[in-house]
Amino acid sequence: MDAPAKRSVSIDGHRTSVSLEDAFWRALERIAKTRGTTRAALIAEIDHVRPPEVGLGTACRLFVLAESTKGR
Repeated sequence: MDAPAKRSVSIDGHRTSVSLEDAFWRALERIAKTRGTTRAALIAEIDHVRPPEVGLGTACRLFVLAESTKGR
């Protein structure tokens, strides 16, 4: 287990930071590559569909979880 790492991303031209554990950063990178996009673009997509009451870090974790259980 590792502590969350804060990284900056740009969403619609605005810089923001997201704190995620390394396993989630790696999973987002893997999913982005599979989809032929960048991790930043994938995070922006997640941001655009998340409800306002759900934080971006939480939305990213839930997205990774949902992707990991697809097809099961």
